[in-house]
Amino acid sequence: MGEFELIRHYFAAATCARSGGEVLLGIGDDCALLALPAGEVLAVSTDTLVETVHFPGGCDPELLAQRALGVSASDLAAMGATPIGFTLALTLPEARPSWLEAFSRGLDAMAARCAMRLLGGDTTRGPLSLTLTVFGRLPRGAALTRSGARPGDLLCVGGPLGDGAGALALVLGQRQAPPSVADALLARYWAPRPQLDLGQALRGRASAALDISDGLLGDCGHIATASGVALRIESERIPLSAPLLQLLGHEQALAAALAGGDDYLLAFTLPPDQLPSLQAQGWPVHPIGTVEAGSGVRLVDSAGAPVAFADQGYRHFSS
Repeated sequence: MGEFELIRHYFAAATCARSGGEVLLGIGDDCALLALPAGEVLAVSTDTLVETVHFPGGCDPELLAQRALGVSASDLAAMGATPIGFTLALTLPEARPSWLEAFSRGLDAMAARCAMRLLGGDTTRGPLSLTLTVFGRLPRGAALTRSGARPGDLLCVGGPLGDGAGALALVLGQRQAPPSVADALLARYWAPRPQLDLGQALRGRASAALDISDGLLGDCGHIATASGVALRIESERIPLSAPLLQLLGHEQALAAALAGGDDYLLAFTLPPDQLPSLQAQGWPVHPIGTVEAGSGVRLVDSAGAPVAFADQGYRHFSS
């Protein structure tokens, strides 16, 4: 099967490849054409996922596709953007119809969940890797960035942390758990649900935001650096799910939440007067600390005493 036949059969024919809305022209020409409403700007982000680095070798292609697009769309949520679409550059060691059918099925499912359209991309032969570029839109001046946190703000997260990291041992076959535990954790790993609606609800309310991909401590460090502030995190206020606690116990579950990564939930800073209305509207807003003058990230217990924790999260190219 040639490259263009592969694209036509497995991707151009997918439901998510249809033009419409902001997508004037999708797959089939040298470029896609997007139209933005007046007064709006384009948000763009690119992620690459490499076999054995970001996902285990030989994994289910349908699950892989869901994970890849969910991970990438989470960056749009972090900026408060409304999703438009994505491109996919797919490198394959071989073109196996059964693999491609399952992959395109998973891609279509996550695209529907995120209301995104496939705009185009590229295919080539080589070690398995996926590069996705996602596109979203938002009003000019409304983007959530990492640089707006101010002393006195609350530090919040969008839900229980650590489930994706906790699931990794299940994915790799290093642990076993009953379905009541394993199913919930594996769903968080293979089908992350980017908090797109929450990100849009935080526009004009949150002072800074990002998505948690490499671990709470390390990612919050990015907000602290960009904003020129210190973040104080209270370890006992970090939300942990029941399945994660059942699998790992409290100490290891907390470690997964602090530094495990693979959460793809939002961390954001919020002026205190914004909290009641967001919670009253049912948004998953969990205060876990505060913004202070200074620099860096401090982890403390309920009495305010420092908690020693060396692991700051995943870093490429680190020793």
